Amino acid sequence: MKEQSTPVATALQLSVLLLLALAMLVPLLWLVSTSLKGPAENIFTSPPALLPTQPSLEAYGRLFSGSPMGTYLLNSTIVSSLAVLANLLFCSLAAYPLARLRFAGRGLVLALVVATILIPFQVVMIPLYLLMVQIGLRNTLAALIIPQAATAFGIFLLRQSFVGVPVELEEAARCDGCSPVGEWWNVMIPAAKADLITLAMFVFIGTWSDFLWPLVILDEPGLYTLPLGLQQLASSFSLDWRLVAAGSVVSILPVLLLFIALQRHILPSASGDAVKG
Repeated sequence: MKEQSTPVATALQLSVLLLLALAMLVPLLWLVSTSLKGPAENIFTSPPALLPTQPSLEAYGRLFSGSPMGTYLLNSTIVSSLAVLANLLFCSLAAYPLARLRFAGRGLVLALVVATILIPFQVVMIPLYLLMVQIGLRNTLAALIIPQAATAFGIFLLRQSFVGVPVELEEAARCDGCSPVGEWWNVMIPAAKADLITLAMFVFIGTWSDFLWPLVILDEPGLYTLPLGLQQLASSFSLDWRLVAAGSVVSILPVLLLFIALQRHILPSASGDAVKG
């Protein structure tokens, strides 16, 4: 029989969890605090002051009025959003036959897809760069979206999710006159909602924070995404840490809001979510 935790043990566990949470939040809180400190406030005091004594939004005002931060935000939003939509579409279309159809070489195809996860991006970066140059996509946002349009991780994740969907749901949809595409759309997609949202979050965060590939493929500042824009900001205003901190907070905020908005949907998917009939 399992013993119940005593109040002392529960309080101790909560204290440890709170300390761990605080340790994880301190860098973020420090970043926000630095961005809110006024121009007359010394940010290098000893001992360090976590809370600003003269809170001000002056750094944020200069960030959007004196730098193309709005352009960086727009570029990152376009690239990340289209990459997410492309992944949800192409990965689910590739995962469905790997989960349900029986054809020669299915296991080999799945093994090759999974094996590509082990290949570092740096290995394919130069061939990918040459390909983008040859097809005329260098210095375009399309060059940032196309390499992220489908991922091996997304195909494998959705394939595993589709395998767990009861076959009876597909049979019922087939009896109601659904085509294979209809079964994919009306049965598989609703049943895998939690995994689709998880994939969307992974792709969005990965694309939003990607620095290396945009650095290689882009030369025009007007096409820079947020990571490149922040690097440019730090180079141009290397002594103004308030401005750099404000830019970092702006880059983190959309990811944080996305996670807060979608975290309640990341639950084990239920077959009852599928649309029947």
